[in-house]
Amino acid sequence: MDRFVSHFTNRLDAKGRVSIPASFRAVLARDGFEGLYVHPSIDAEAVDCGGNALLREIDELLGRLSPYSEERDMFSTALLGTSEILKVDSEGRVVLTENVKAYAGITSEVTFVGQGYKFQIWEPGRFQAHLEEAKNRVRELRKQLSSRPVAADAASPRPHGARE
Repeated sequence: MDRFVSHFTNRLDAKGRVSIPASFRAVLARDGFEGLYVHPSIDAEAVDCGGNALLREIDELLGRLSPYSEERDMFSTALLGTSEILKVDSEGRVVLTENVKAYAGITSEVTFVGQGYKFQIWEPGRFQAHLEEAKNRVRELRKQLSSRPVAADAASPRPHGARE
């Protein structure tokens, strides 16, 4: 699979290293990025992480914005200007920088959260609160979606005897 899925919690060791989950390392290896690209999340107290797939998403977003525009400058600053490339050691561990730990509120444990083309690093307590909020919001969205009328598909067969 070429997607980051599930979530895992690991402890920081005495040297401040944390093991990236094996399934996430496998996705990164197939992606071919050397190291781990990270930047503070725009929408959460977490850190967005990934490799070439994440960078492609950022490039596609920036490519939709006019060069030298204020919008492109803001996105570039937030997504590229605050980013770091962390070295992954031979055992699949990374040292989280002080900036990363401070932004995400990380002290002793890290929760890795798969999000398809990227994953996030969270402080476990913050992730649990975020997960509960996400579940509640998805339940509400599902109710809203299920109460909407379904548009008739012009290609679908009509019931026997129905007229146009």
